[in-house]
Amino acid sequence: MRRYIFLLFLTAGILTARPAHIRSINVPAIEGDATQALQQAINEAAGYGGKPVVIQLQNADYHLYRSSSTERPYHVSNTTSEKENPDVTKHIGLWMKGLRNVTLSGRGARLITHGEMTAFVIDSCRNIRLTGFTLNAADPTVPEMTVTETGEDEMTVSIHPQTRYSIRDGRLWFEGDSWAWSTGIAQIYDPERDITWRSWMPLNDQLKAEQIGPGRVRLSFREMPVVKPGYVFQMRDSYRDEVCGLIQYSRDVSLDNLHVAFAGNFSIVAQMTENLTYRHLTLEPEPGSGRTCAGFADFLHFSGCAGRVLVEDSRFVGSQDDPINVHGTHLSVREFTSPTELRVRYMHGQTFGFQSFLPGNQVDFVDAHTLLPLGTFRVREARMLNPREIMVRLTRPVPQTIRDNPELVLENVTFTPEVVVRNNYFARVPTRGILVSTRRAVLIEGNLFFRTQHSGVLIADDARSWYESGMVRDVTIRGNRFVECGSPAILIAPENDRNAGCVHRGICIENNHFRLSGGKAVSARSVDGLRIQGNTITGPSDGEPIQVRDCENVQALP
Repeated sequence: MRRYIFLLFLTAGILTARPAHIRSINVPAIEGDATQALQQAINEAAGYGGKPVVIQLQNADYHLYRSSSTERPYHVSNTTSEKENPDVTKHIGLWMKGLRNVTLSGRGARLITHGEMTAFVIDSCRNIRLTGFTLNAADPTVPEMTVTETGEDEMTVSIHPQTRYSIRDGRLWFEGDSWAWSTGIAQIYDPERDITWRSWMPLNDQLKAEQIGPGRVRLSFREMPVVKPGYVFQMRDSYRDEVCGLIQYSRDVSLDNLHVAFAGNFSIVAQMTENLTYRHLTLEPEPGSGRTCAGFADFLHFSGCAGRVLVEDSRFVGSQDDPINVHGTHLSVREFTSPTELRVRYMHGQTFGFQSFLPGNQVDFVDAHTLLPLGTFRVREARMLNPREIMVRLTRPVPQTIRDNPELVLENVTFTPEVVVRNNYFARVPTRGILVSTRRAVLIEGNLFFRTQHSGVLIADDARSWYESGMVRDVTIRGNRFVECGSPAILIAPENDRNAGCVHRGICIENNHFRLSGGKAVSARSVDGLRIQGNTITGPSDGEPIQVRDCENVQALP
């Protein structure tokens, strides 16, 4: 017994001891609105001028309110267009701007947002760590309701206790602290198979809503698609006007031992940031909550990042879109004002407004149809002309042969990251598990993809639709399990419409286990140097389980 007591004290000493040069800011448990107190602690940490600081929370609930938040304009990749959301002001719970060497340590705290909010922003920071807390919402913007009975043109639903609603003029409305809506988009969760898929939205077609008991509503329709008792509708509007978190123009950011029980409005987005480490994350509803959805859209989104992106030992369960998406941006070349100066434009409606080029960055001109690079240059200067357009000046002239191409795009090569996605679990996903498009080394290893409704892994690249770059040059997908994923389980499909050579190179798919329920294990197009070997494929497939088209130097064995 004495030995165990000694070990207990020794362990406690290890956990609490802190070098004298690391300052600590303790935030006590706070009744009610904690938004300003938490921001004050962050501001105090900023006042130490880069000396190491730990902001210590307690094992308690801290409530973040939109009404007390920090309001700042931020353009965020893959969110909303100018028409959908003319005002890009974000309502930020934890605003970290220009900080260095700061840790926010939760010690088991729960941060609970109220109203549509951006829970945190890390902007122009270096060496920031968030650890040890849960992030949730008091009024999740993805309401849920379970079908309990169905009829020819009606169904009875039980609305989740955390979902606030009202019936106005015979229509069902969902509402929260700063939002309300009665039309939107939906997906269905089937608890028997533990899967979700995009579906019919019952609120759009409702003829009449009638309260028939506490939390119980009968909905009538002109014509009702087939649904079963037990199905859970997860519903939302379509506007990504806030995000769960934003990390931009920063370096060396770490998120570990965090539980994101609800990622509101969009994902944790990193853009133009170098070196991101995400370990031991749980993106999933809290146990016992009765909720089935943990995200408004993606979970983790990386747009134009650099250095190394590491995501490992984490769970991704219950998203409304792709759990992990890593890509750059192809900006369309609109005009050469001189051989060294050009005007480029963000083309997709949901991505614009942030600076994608910095002095010294290496850039490639890419043909929008072949997706092949035409020349590499370096940026001398870049300035935003407006939220859609950037003027870029290069260190040397662009040859006339390149300038004569009428459909050029520009990609920032410097801000393309090395990626490691390892030992993670993906489930209850209506789309893909991982999207990755980067020319630096990619390792996808030891993950389990459970019944994703589309491919477990997608490698794309396009310059005429989403404008999400780019080509891959070194990808290893090994030791993963793909369990009854959508077909194909691994999809390599660049969106080139002119074949002038392979878009992707150097892809190795080895020692994976595929359990098919139909469809294919792998489909690959436009790859030079494709190796498929040592994989185990079980279950029924549609024809050959591996499909290869327009590829060169292929070694394709199961």
